[in-house]
Amino acid sequence: MRLHEWIAFEEGYFREQGLDPDVLWDVYLGQMKAWTGGYKARPQDQPFLEGTQAIGNACAWGSVCNAGAGMGKFVPDAYGVARHAIYVRPESGLRRPEDLRGVPVAVGLMAGSHYNVPYRLESYLPLEAIKIAPVGGFGRRLEALLNGEVEAASLLDPQIYMAEELGLRKILDGEFNTLWWVDAGSERDVLRRYFTALARADEAIERDLARYLPLWTKCIPPEFADRPWRVDRWGAGERFVFAPYPGEKLEEVMAAIHRWGMGREMHVTEFDRLALSLA
Repeated sequence: MRLHEWIAFEEGYFREQGLDPDVLWDVYLGQMKAWTGGYKARPQDQPFLEGTQAIGNACAWGSVCNAGAGMGKFVPDAYGVARHAIYVRPESGLRRPEDLRGVPVAVGLMAGSHYNVPYRLESYLPLEAIKIAPVGGFGRRLEALLNGEVEAASLLDPQIYMAEELGLRKILDGEFNTLWWVDAGSERDVLRRYFTALARADEAIERDLARYLPLWTKCIPPEFADRPWRVDRWGAGERFVFAPYPGEKLEEVMAAIHRWGMGREMHVTEFDRLALSLA
């Protein structure tokens, strides 16, 4: 989750673009919790299965898979640069990526926390030795690690900041890209204006990050909201790039999806049928 949308609301950047988006609170909060059921039963899937005019964001692998599975399209004209890390409890005997052989890592099924596990670990372990525990959204993953239900958890921002504040120990980390995921009937001009507002928000972060750090409180799961988080010490989190997603990166995404065996739900793989370009 990013600061950008909250900044765009607060500073009126959406309004300047003639937009008045609604937050789908049931989806937003549902993404933080445990997910029951499988793929297409996740909170974030429902607007796209119901034909709602929605815009969401997921890792590049997930947005492409979702489009291929008939849940909307991905937009190739903008992308995010986000962080990922795998954490363990401070007393854990797991210290190196190689120590995660056969150890289930808490993830959200077919989401960024899931795809990032083989992405990070395939340099250290054979794919068959990389295991996951699909417990659900990021609040649930953090909770499962703290409660000892799992030995490791795959985390994104802002839970990376939360994990550091809680004294959890990082095994490895890195960056990945996100893509926007939209209803197939979305109007290109509306999307262009939406991304223009996010670009304004990214400029605001660059100009005065400290001013917007309190907005991180909107991204904290309810079960963790009573803790005295020092959001004033957190960082910018994901950054937004209003430029075409490089073609070579998209090729890498497609190759990885098939290498990891995570494209089984994709009925469409042709780029022009997966993407909704603003051009």
